[in-house]
Amino acid sequence: MRPVVTLYHRQGCHLCERMAQALRPLQEELAFDIQEKDIDEDPVLCQRFRTKIPVLAVDGDILCCHVLDERGLRAALAED
Repeated sequence: MRPVVTLYHRQGCHLCERMAQALRPLQEELAFDIQEKDIDEDPVLCQRFRTKIPVLAVDGDILCCHVLDERGLRAALAED
């Protein structure tokens, strides 16, 4: 089973769009699935991540906020 990388985002967020674009080429190379969650669709997520988006989590564990940590992503996926 492939690991799941969750991108918490908001519509119109340019940092979110950048992180999503940066993830796409890595997805094939590192063999993971991307799950995108719009925080505005869930009041709990909105309160939790309001000022932190984009937020990237690997198998439920927060990895980075605002900017993709590619080294951290590679390390987290290597552990799986």
